[in-house]
Amino acid sequence: MKHFPAYGRDRGVGRHPGILSADGPNGPARLPGTRVFCPCKRSCPVLRTIVCAAFLVLVSCGGRAQGTQVFTNPILAGFYPDPSICRVGSDYYLVNSTFAYFPGIPVFHSRDLVNWTLIGHVLDRAEQLNLDKQGVSRGLFAPTIRFRNGVFYVTCTLVDIGGNFVVTAGSAEGPWSNPVWIPEAKGIDPSLFFDDDGKAYLLYNSNAPGGKPLYDGHRTIRMYEFDTGTLTVAGDEQILVNGGTDISTKPVWIEAPHIFKKDGIYYLIAAEGGTGDQHSEVVFRGLSVHGPYVPYGGNPILTQRQLDPARKASITSTGHADFVQTENGDWWAVFLGCRPYPPAERGWYNTGRETFLAPVNWTGVWPAITAGNAEIRYHYPYPVPRVPGAEVPYSGNFRLRDDFTGKTLDKNWVFLRTPHEKWYDLRSRYGYIGIKLRPETCAGDMNPSFLARRQQHQNCTATTAMEFFARTESEKAGIVVFQNETHYYFLCQSVSRGEPVVQLYKSAAQRVPAAPPELIGSRRLSKELRTKPLRLKIESHGTICAFSYASAGGAWQLLRDSVDATFLSTRVAGGFVGCFFALYATSEGEKSASIAYYDWFEYAGDDEVYR
Repeated sequence: MKHFPAYGRDRGVGRHPGILSADGPNGPARLPGTRVFCPCKRSCPVLRTIVCAAFLVLVSCGGRAQGTQVFTNPILAGFYPDPSICRVGSDYYLVNSTFAYFPGIPVFHSRDLVNWTLIGHVLDRAEQLNLDKQGVSRGLFAPTIRFRNGVFYVTCTLVDIGGNFVVTAGSAEGPWSNPVWIPEAKGIDPSLFFDDDGKAYLLYNSNAPGGKPLYDGHRTIRMYEFDTGTLTVAGDEQILVNGGTDISTKPVWIEAPHIFKKDGIYYLIAAEGGTGDQHSEVVFRGLSVHGPYVPYGGNPILTQRQLDPARKASITSTGHADFVQTENGDWWAVFLGCRPYPPAERGWYNTGRETFLAPVNWTGVWPAITAGNAEIRYHYPYPVPRVPGAEVPYSGNFRLRDDFTGKTLDKNWVFLRTPHEKWYDLRSRYGYIGIKLRPETCAGDMNPSFLARRQQHQNCTATTAMEFFARTESEKAGIVVFQNETHYYFLCQSVSRGEPVVQLYKSAAQRVPAAPPELIGSRRLSKELRTKPLRLKIESHGTICAFSYASAGGAWQLLRDSVDATFLSTRVAGGFVGCFFALYATSEGEKSASIAYYDWFEYAGDDEVYR
């Protein structure tokens, strides 16, 4: 297997021993206080003199062309599905689905549609969002963000609990209001449209007419007028689209609708075909917001389903788009897509559904993103001049490190479901995060001691250093690569028969009846490793993973190599999410007073397509 170099305190990177920055292809990036560091965790004169020089990649989409500034897709790599976007002046705001992860619905800001900064989350308080008992792929589905008269609106669906809701804020950074439920809108994927006459409308995916589907996957797009003063619907419900573009062909899962207006014409775009490899985006147009809406004869306006699934560096499952118009009048689309690793025809990907960006081309009165056999590209010219300033890269190959020297958690860390107590601590030991061992497990349906960051590459490494001494065999702490409750690998430190050990567990691929994870690797720790911090490393390279451990300054020791990574793929595991690397500590149903202290976390991604 290919191994990445050990960064940071494990190995210098050429500028100063132990210094690591977070750099991506769309420009240098740095997260203040955590992403450029000295191993001593104290003030360092070298750090004070670092200067980040911005650079431009001067290549065209089809080759190299001096002077052409291009960006890299996906613009948000890893589990960032169901994007929605709006523009306010020269500022762009984007949101994504988060399902059972907390906080819910990230809010990104950009000035150039490419370099994004995570500025907050819409649902970041327990009173707003309780995800107890929700499966990983339940929870929050398909948000839409809009702005009108100084107010931001996000509409979304909390499935299995409250249904469709709207929240508002005066600033995209928040705070956002508590959800206002919309029980009349029965379905998913709600979206607001504000017309020129001041009226507002709520549209959404719903059941077949009369609740009597003509075939499996028969859905409708429906609409209510919406009162922005009371945040309630008004008038009668109206069906805008029945089935899809042509109901005689039995189109499935018309969903994620948005309306926009151009040159006096109303356009309704929607996803069709389901969010797998048959996914697509279609468009309708009408002379009135109420319709009738006529489908485009050239539909779909976005899909990759007709292309060779074995093509190199393929992008699949494209759809669920939202449009935005730049200040200069150009139209662009954000949408979800997936990147299978070789052999691509098997459809394996662990990174989930990601956010892509592409131009919208107008042919007469109809928009299109792809036509014929056109492929979504990894590189396009910038929509507008690049605006530097993004602190953390989300695209291309990059490396990140969190040294836990801040007073608060970085916004990119997430929890599995809603935490109801604070089980982590950044204050008791400077430069460490302490995580309490608790009875909850990541195979359960509550909030475990699980602090996660997304897997954003097919080829990547996640590494951490930890101080932990287990008292019982039920106490385990380490790092997990996690797709869902039944598909994960857990690399941990524990004890077995009174001896300290490093262990590797594979989840049981079933929940009912509950089955314990399978121990697939174990090694007794040497006397040296028993008294020093333990480093743990997970490497993911397409179809296989490797799991290693080492002392603070020692050489890596391989615990297991060539472990099946396709077990973590969406194709095998199912669901709508993607893999995470998580710092995870559990006492497996038993009470515990133990704490695992993590010194740092590092992530490095190195996909061939970006090199």
